[in-house]
Amino acid sequence: MLNISPDSALEQRSRENNPIVVGMIGAGTMANHIAWQIINATPGMYLSAISNRTLEKAKQVYKNAGIDEVSIIYNEGQLAELIHQRKYAITDNPYALTHTEGIDIIIEVTGNVEFSAGVVLDAIENHKDIVTMNAELHGTIGPILKAYADRAGVIFSDADGDQPGAIMNLFRFVKLIGCNPVLAGNIKGLHDPYRTPATQKTFAEKHKQNVNMVTSFADGTKISFEMAIVANATGLRAGKRGMYGPKCSHVIEAPKLFPQEQLLNGGLVDYVLGAEPSPGIFVLGYSDIPIQKHFFKYLKMGEGPIYTFYRPFHLCSFEVPLTAARVAILKDPAITPAGKPVCDVITVAKRDLQAGEILDGIGGFTCYGMLENADIVHRQNLLPMGVSADCKLKYNIPKDQPITYDDVILPDNRLSDKLRAEQNVYFYKDKKFI
Repeated sequence: MLNISPDSALEQRSRENNPIVVGMIGAGTMANHIAWQIINATPGMYLSAISNRTLEKAKQVYKNAGIDEVSIIYNEGQLAELIHQRKYAITDNPYALTHTEGIDIIIEVTGNVEFSAGVVLDAIENHKDIVTMNAELHGTIGPILKAYADRAGVIFSDADGDQPGAIMNLFRFVKLIGCNPVLAGNIKGLHDPYRTPATQKTFAEKHKQNVNMVTSFADGTKISFEMAIVANATGLRAGKRGMYGPKCSHVIEAPKLFPQEQLLNGGLVDYVLGAEPSPGIFVLGYSDIPIQKHFFKYLKMGEGPIYTFYRPFHLCSFEVPLTAARVAILKDPAITPAGKPVCDVITVAKRDLQAGEILDGIGGFTCYGMLENADIVHRQNLLPMGVSADCKLKYNIPKDQPITYDDVILPDNRLSDKLRAEQNVYFYKDKKFI
């Protein structure tokens, strides 16, 4: 598998006392472990500040990583002085981080679309590279944010460790050894679109996770966003709305489980359900070249011509600091949109909904997300799941029916809606969305 490791460069920066200066936005479960990894396991990197709306949570993140002395700051001037002294800061003002010249890179781990849109855009406009653990943001307005990043000359990347980044590394490896990647895939243990925060409460509490995020894992919304990111980075499409998601016992069975004509004519993003090794990722690569087929067989990869390459794990927050180093040192994103949207995540009613109801968004009680090809989403005016929260229904919507823009009243003055409209104009020249 492709391994872009900046370990030697990090060690040199540590020796030279010239660390990569990181600012992190968010103080949830993933942020706690990312902070621990940076402070205790990543040489040549300095987590200068954490921004969170609840300061006590930001302080606790540092404490959990072994840092007891932190200062509350309110603006970039105060933060710049603490960075000069190599001290640690917390703030409820994320723009203090995006505006501070001494910060090299922002790590954003909130999982929120509307809030993160503002922070990421401001970081880009202030010429900061940015790494997110935010599939929802990337899957909703990633292409237009990438366009902004390109104009500013900065990197906008999702993280290694999350499935999209891990899949993209393997995808690049398969291409690099001379195979044609025909499917980029995820391995999923459970898919029940009708799970809710009520059904997932116990699991979330046991694993100290946000219940809405856990619900999005179970109801298929999260994997839809993850595979939308992969589609937008690779050009591979969904074979059908919601993907195929066949069940199997082991991922090596995957080449026989998907329509061959779709694999060999453009390729797919998809997943297998209930397969070992879980929670891994995989890529199907095609080669009919005799010398490659000979050595693939010799190396016990099978008869081909479609071969299964897989990784039996993804390590989430363990790998995020390495992505930050990869971006800061090598200017190489783990995964980022390649251009025009390829896939999107649409909003589907989780139960019969009534006119006047307010949608509660990702991981809620009212709706779930499904992967769909972006050209269909645009043509049918379907409501992206990433902007569904707080939309008011104009009409009754039956269970399992996709919701369109025509079915809802959007909240006023949301940046995410403005960026989504701009994305439609930028890539589709469609001014009806403005």
